[in-house]
Amino acid sequence: MSLIKNGRVVDDPWIALDDEAPLPATGPVIVSLTRLRAQRDALVSRRAPLGVRLKSSELAVEVGADAAALELIAIEFPTFRDGRGYSTARLLRERWGFAGELRAVGNVLRDQLLFMHRCGFDAFEMADQNASETWRKAMGEFTAFYQDATDDRVPVTRLRHRRRAAE
Repeated sequence: MSLIKNGRVVDDPWIALDDEAPLPATGPVIVSLTRLRAQRDALVSRRAPLGVRLKSSELAVEVGADAAALELIAIEFPTFRDGRGYSTARLLRERWGFAGELRAVGNVLRDQLLFMHRCGFDAFEMADQNASETWRKAMGEFTAFYQDATDDRVPVTRLRHRRRAAE
């Protein structure tokens, strides 16, 4: 698996723990929402980076109140047809103010990268051997958008209004 951040393949410092795995004394860990709920105090008191992995069926509201205590939220995409992760990402960024790493994991495909990025994802686990090149191509595929999103791209309608106001 390759981890893409800022358009580059990077090493992943995070350890993904199963619910039964012992909790290491130090180091960044990613746990399930179930484990976060069951061991929240112990996890937060470690004073080490903490992340949670959400299944596609787990909603933003289920982790929203804990978002401030988390440095990473990984959202699973079990199949390309399951788009619930897009909504979860937008809600975490826009409603819950999550500012940490938002990672897309699972069945992350090239055709989805740009739209995932627009919804607030800033890290992507990919099986692609040429992940950096795939990322670069996906980010440049479209240059105009009709909707606002969490990225800084200005929608076409606003560009049109600006042009008309300048005339």
